[in-house]
Amino acid sequence: MTLRGSSLRPDAGQRAQGVIAAGPLRDLTVLDLSRILSGPFATMTLADLGADVIKIERPGEGDDTRQWGPPFQGDEAAYYLSVNRNKRSLAVDFRSPEGIEAVRRLARGADVVVENFRPGTAERLGLGYEQLSADNPGLIYASISGYGQTGPEAGRAGYDAIAQARSGIMSVTGEPGGPPVRVGISGSDLIAGTWAVIGILAALHERDRTGQGQWVDISLLDGSVSWLTYVASGYFASGEIPRRYGSAHPTIAPYQAFPTADGFVMIAVGNDRLWRAFAVALGRPDLAADARFATNPLRVAHRDDLVHLIEEILSTATTRAWVARLEEAGIPVGPIQTVDEALSDPQILARGMVAEVEHPSAGRLRTVACPIRLTRTPASVRMPPPLVGQHSDEVLTALGYSRSDIERMHAAGAIG
Repeated sequence: MTLRGSSLRPDAGQRAQGVIAAGPLRDLTVLDLSRILSGPFATMTLADLGADVIKIERPGEGDDTRQWGPPFQGDEAAYYLSVNRNKRSLAVDFRSPEGIEAVRRLARGADVVVENFRPGTAERLGLGYEQLSADNPGLIYASISGYGQTGPEAGRAGYDAIAQARSGIMSVTGEPGGPPVRVGISGSDLIAGTWAVIGILAALHERDRTGQGQWVDISLLDGSVSWLTYVASGYFASGEIPRRYGSAHPTIAPYQAFPTADGFVMIAVGNDRLWRAFAVALGRPDLAADARFATNPLRVAHRDDLVHLIEEILSTATTRAWVARLEEAGIPVGPIQTVDEALSDPQILARGMVAEVEHPSAGRLRTVACPIRLTRTPASVRMPPPLVGQHSDEVLTALGYSRSDIERMHAAGAIG
């Protein structure tokens, strides 16, 4: 039996409750075999855009990140809650042949499968690309791994921090003369999830022309290397190994964080016109006439002298005062906000980047919303992250399993 898309979606009662939004991917069914961060972030993005995402979890335990705390909200770790909204949960024991068969039946009607097992694991479970696409030639199958499906290290487990280290990102992150620093978020995981979404959408577009699916192969290391962009280009052009500049830019000055009387401010003077206006706003128009600072290459060459002068001036007033003064002069500037300040920033709130949804155990749950803005078919936060196996019966019923079949599978531990 081959089901496709709408056959697996929630019932009419849920539609009436607004569970299904008119997102651009509303006709797609995504089978989510992933866990932790990279895969769940990708599938949550697809879900925000309207796809019906069915998350496969272990009975009783679920995604590892359900216990990655504190902090917890209700019975769930805040980590898990951050990347699993808008999904339905089917709890399946992968050691059970009947459980695996239920997943395979789901895959026959799915548009997309996303997994982030170590390469080879999905195949051993009978859930690899070749196995599932044999029954569903139009399937888009996305794999996210540490090193990709090819190459001498394909079989190694992948970790965000290791990808940041090996890609060169950590070598250019941190203060000059200080140790390499990991980016403060799991950037390698998140960029891999983002590239997975892009790859999936590209493959879906191509399927519209040919009817054929394909395998999307995403690596944490590849994605992290892609972030090097102008840093790599600068190395290729000059042969000089990039180094750490703290918050500063290697080829623009002044373009960095500066201390004020009560905090820090980020200033981005990207051209000579802005530099002249900046000097006036600082109350030091003579700096614009200083031969050391006349052009951006000269300011980069004399960065240390320039930064010292600017720090002395900015230390005389508060962050708020400097932001107001520099904004009035047309200088790109912003306060360096803490997370609580950012999540209450009027601009961020006005853009709807903090959403709320009711969760069964966590209560009113605040979450960072999807940043994609579409005028006709917007992304939305419709459902809270699911409880483990919350939708098992519902999903299996849509697959054609009888009530007695489902009860027997529960009793046998095949599903939860």
